[in-house]
Amino acid sequence: MAEASTRTVERALDLLGAVCERGHASLAETAREADLPASTALRLLRTLEANSFLTRDESGDYRPGSRLIQLGAQAFTKNTLTEVARQPMQNIVDAIGESAYLSVEGPNDSALYISIIEGTHSVRHTNWVGRTVPLEGSAAGQVLRGEAPDEGFVVVQNSVEDDVTAISAPIEVAGRPRAVLSVLVPTYRIDKTKATRYGQLLVQAAADISGQLIGN
Repeated sequence: MAEASTRTVERALDLLGAVCERGHASLAETAREADLPASTALRLLRTLEANSFLTRDESGDYRPGSRLIQLGAQAFTKNTLTEVARQPMQNIVDAIGESAYLSVEGPNDSALYISIIEGTHSVRHTNWVGRTVPLEGSAAGQVLRGEAPDEGFVVVQNSVEDDVTAISAPIEVAGRPRAVLSVLVPTYRIDKTKATRYGQLLVQAAADISGQLIGN
């Protein structure tokens, strides 16, 4: 019985791996990748979906679910990312006085805030660690989707919150955005010159973090 249970777990992990490696996959694709009969794959996929390790999109493809993403983010944060990012984030706060945030891709097409160094201004953005924002329309979302322009940072005003400007830059690993470094600023306190300066600081800090992650 124990051997059968172990084999079931191995098969489920193979299916999770197949979905995660592709980003999304159909039943036929996951079954083929895991070398399983479609009926067995379907049974296991339904169990994984019921427990939020996988989800299905409108086309019926399987994607990583909220539970899997949250566990991955927690593992990532407890290892190197937040520790490596802490000093570069502090440097940004020391330079401009605004709150610096770190975020990763979250569940259901969102960005998940996982770390903050709070700014020094008496009026500053509320701590959003643990909260999510939609990828659509947000600065962090554009970065995670690989939509940062040539200058390397995105500026979005009054999108997720009124009277707040978000500036974000990608932390890349293997040429892909894996996390986002941002500052969130009351819109009344920023202009185009400051936005450019802050964006350039974020790009430099994000490159520093990327280099350290690759080095680790």
